[in-house]
Amino acid sequence: MAIIEEPQKRSATMAKKSDVEPLFEGSEWTFETLQRTYDAIEEVALNDLGLDVYPNQVEIISSEQMLDAYSSIGMPLMYSHWSFGKHFAREERMYRKGYAGLAYEIVINSNPCISYNMEENTMALQALVMAHAAFGHNHFFKNNYLFRQWTDAEGILEYLQFAKSYIAECEEREGLNAVEEILDAAHAIMDHGVFRYRRPPKLSERERKRRVQEREDYEQQSFNDLWRTVPKGPGAADPTEDEADLAARKKRLKLPQENLLYFFEKNSPALEPWQREVLRIVRNVAQYFYPQKQTKVMNEGCATFVHHYICTALYDKGLLSEGTMLEILHSHSNVVFQPDFDDPRYNGINPYALGLAMMQDIQRICTEPTDEDKHWFPDIAGCGDWRSVLKDAWANYRDESFIQQFLSPNLIRQFKLFALTDDEKDSHYTVGPIHDEQGYRRVREAVARSYDISTIDPDIQIVDVDLRGDRHLRLEHRMRNGIPLDEKSRKEVLKHVRRLWGYDVSLVGVDRDSGEVKYETEAKAAPAAAA
Repeated sequence: MAIIEEPQKRSATMAKKSDVEPLFEGSEWTFETLQRTYDAIEEVALNDLGLDVYPNQVEIISSEQMLDAYSSIGMPLMYSHWSFGKHFAREERMYRKGYAGLAYEIVINSNPCISYNMEENTMALQALVMAHAAFGHNHFFKNNYLFRQWTDAEGILEYLQFAKSYIAECEEREGLNAVEEILDAAHAIMDHGVFRYRRPPKLSERERKRRVQEREDYEQQSFNDLWRTVPKGPGAADPTEDEADLAARKKRLKLPQENLLYFFEKNSPALEPWQREVLRIVRNVAQYFYPQKQTKVMNEGCATFVHHYICTALYDKGLLSEGTMLEILHSHSNVVFQPDFDDPRYNGINPYALGLAMMQDIQRICTEPTDEDKHWFPDIAGCGDWRSVLKDAWANYRDESFIQQFLSPNLIRQFKLFALTDDEKDSHYTVGPIHDEQGYRRVREAVARSYDISTIDPDIQIVDVDLRGDRHLRLEHRMRNGIPLDEKSRKEVLKHVRRLWGYDVSLVGVDRDSGEVKYETEAKAAPAAAA
């Protein structure tokens, strides 16, 4: 991708290029060279592309530190858990044996935005990853609506410091095994510990700590409301519950509830105050990463488009040598490579490849539209202002809606996309939508749907709990396309759910369309837990 210029201006630029000294030569880097290159990248990012970013904090780390960052889900501060060590051991073994490489960088959605660059990178790669992470990802984190609504870039580092300290204190006070048991259970249902449709309040760390102390004091001095309706003894009456009482109880407990961690944190009769706070910590970490699950294509596409544009602009100005640019393009090509479906390396659609292709296609539609583009995208075709169109898309869409809005017939043909009809009654697949206007729309809908979190994650909700009887907790899995949860996995996870609740739990699989019950799995509480 080159900067679009008029021919006479382009010639003048090329004439001046030989008079400009490159920012660096060779592969070795120094902090002075990094600073000089960062300043040049920043000039293009802010004054040409018009990006809006948090202040940057670029840190150089070793491969061991990069592996450690991998293990703790990419965060600079994280509480201890055995699973992080397991991930570290696996990644280190794969890396040392040459089976897998390490990321060139890791970037943290915080203010300031922290970028980790690996010290083994050549200077060319350092330039690429600074443009990619410190400006591409940084702009996306700061401006996309999901990150603005659901994450607190100002307070995340302070909160992680609190979380790490709090769990360490619990380990000293309660014992390592007790804390690990709660973390294991919380991690097992971490993906079902987020709010999807309402915005949580953003609190300062001082206010958060104050509320933690208030909650602990209150819970120590009061009883859980769940126990208000529990019979007083073996001979106590067990009145039946009419529909009005049932509705009132479900309303009080906010049932059905899809945020399982939140429900147990607020209502479990088996948890102590410190255990509730641990659940809250895991839930907040899960919520922090929730937007990233919905914006993989857009986030990586934005960062890849930005680094490619910036590096090309620096090369056109003579600030990058031909050798440097060839190395950058080699790494860039590896990142955006999309294997064919019959290639042994195929592992689905590469989000880097699809994201970059869509960003570049939008640029083309804005500057050099075809008649087809004018028919499909009348609002942006030929407008010329591709920067504003891209920045608006980066700010206001997630993967599903972005693909639904901007995946063009041109890219569908380029990626050779088509849809298969998979009917379980048939012994074969049928090619459905093809490359005509109706087919393009159906293919686009199918691709967009594959990035919809509501269709990827199982729909599991707590639907009822028998407070007047044996306190049996009931969960429901609303099955899509008749696909059940793996039997072994659901049995193991229900054991963790039972640990958090303290009494019997059951999970029912219900067909979303017919309402028919397809399976039921139970986890019985141990006698000691019910005593």
